[in-house]
Parts: sequence; structure tokens; C-alpha cells
Amino acid sequence: MRMDTRKIVITGASDGIGAAAARRLASSGHDVVLVGRSPAKTIAIAHELDAPSYVCDFAELAQVRELATKLRTDHADLDVLINNAGGIFGARQETADGHELTLQVNHLAPFLLTNLLLDLLRANEATVLNTSSVANRLFGNLDLDDLGNATDYTARAAYGDAKLANILFTRELHRREHANGIATAALHPGNVATNFASETNSLMRFIYHTPLRRLLLVSTERGSDNTVWLAEGAPGVDWISGSYYDGRSIGRVHPQADDAHLAEELWLRSAELVGVR
Repeated sequence: MRMDTRKIVITGASDGIGAAAARRLASSGHDVVLVGRSPAKTIAIAHELDAPSYVCDFAELAQVRELATKLRTDHADLDVLINNAGGIFGARQETADGHELTLQVNHLAPFLLTNLLLDLLRANEATVLNTSSVANRLFGNLDLDDLGNATDYTARAAYGDAKLANILFTRELHRREHANGIATAALHPGNVATNFASETNSLMRFIYHTPLRRLLLVSTERGSDNTVWLAEGAPGVDWISGSYYDGRSIGRVHPQADDAHLAEELWLRSAELVGVR
């Protein structure tokens, strides 16, 4: 494992797994840069770690573009981008950008952010980590003609599709950019006791916000282990670029996750939706 100090940008860092990973990486001497949706929570973690921070709501792509501009100016030397922000929501909602909320927050926004930073990631031979979920396999079934789940929407199906999209994005980013020095991985952090699923009435909310959490979920400290391991590890030595990890092993995925044509088509469709080349 490489132990050199790295500049690590973490989205979704104001709470839960992101905050736990930020604490661990900062304590190991890495320069962490925090991105969170909640101003109060983001500032609190930033003060705790004496780290730079930015507030960004992924439900607005204009904010993602502003974030990318600030990161390009302030942290052009980034070594690791951790796309950790995400969530599951309740009734179907569309954002001001015209996209289904779950798809935008979990997939389109990190896709846009990564693309807007792509030249820096190439120059620094950086690592891009995408937080996915075992939900990709349990609930995912991606339809390129209905990415927003306008037909037969359920919160868990939209979430499963978005987490499947995270893996396909990881695969295609590896195919396109590995020769340029970029390494990628997607990961399942485990079923972690956080505020996840607080905005939905699905079964996930019942698990995450009742006493069942003590029996079925792990701590945020333990949940951040995979993120920290990948961020500190050496691609090609400690882990394989383009892969999906559940724990420290390559995990099982939905059959669609291994469809290279689907990965390419999703990239092209996502680029069209967010307005990048």
C-alpha cells in the first residue's frame, strides 16, 4: 500500500461514511477537501479537521459546475476524487434541471463533476472512486429509454438503477482513461448506520431508522474502511482498476454491469443530459 500524502476530494463528506472517511484520511496525514450539502454540518467537519470545504447541492447542476470551477482553481493538484454523495428519496421528483432526483444526485452530478475535472485527473494520474451499493444487484434494471423511471417508479428501483449506473460509469471511465493514467473503482461500503434513507418510506427507512439498525447495520467507521483502503492503495497493486469492490474483494454485480456496450451508451446519454462532450 502506498502511504504518500495525497490530496483527496470527498463529496458527501458532511455526515456518515464521507465524514468518517475524511476523519480517517486526515488522521493519516492526507490533505482532505470536503464537499457537503449541509452548510452547518460541512463547516463543522471542516473546523474539526482544519480542512478546506465547499457546499454543493447535487440536486442543482449549476452548483456542481461552480464547485468544479472552485476545485480547479484551489486544488488543481488533486490525487483522489471520491464521489460519495448520494441518497434514496421518496415519491418521484424532478430537479430544476429536468432529471429524476435519484438519478441526478447519485449519477449525473458525479458524472458531470468528474468530466469537468478530467484534464486535472489525467495530469495527476489520479484515482476516481464511486460509492455504489449492493442495491445495484438487488434492485437495478437500467433502461436507457427511461433513465428517470417515469414508468413504474419506486424509490428502491430508482436507487438500484443509480447505483448500477455508478458501476457502469466506473467501467467506462476506466476504458476511456486508464491509458491516460486514471484509475477507477466502485465500492459497496456495507449497510452502514447513517441518516441514509431518511427521505423515503421504503423498507430501507424502516431498517435505517428503527432499533433494527443495531442488529443489521455497521458503524460509519467500519463502513468507511473500503473507501479509505481504496484511496490509500495503489491501483494495479492493491486493487484492480475498473472493478467493483464489496469489502476488499471484487463483488458480485448485476449482469448489466458487465455490458460494455451499455456502459458506453450510458456515458453518451449522460453526457447529453448534463451538457458535456
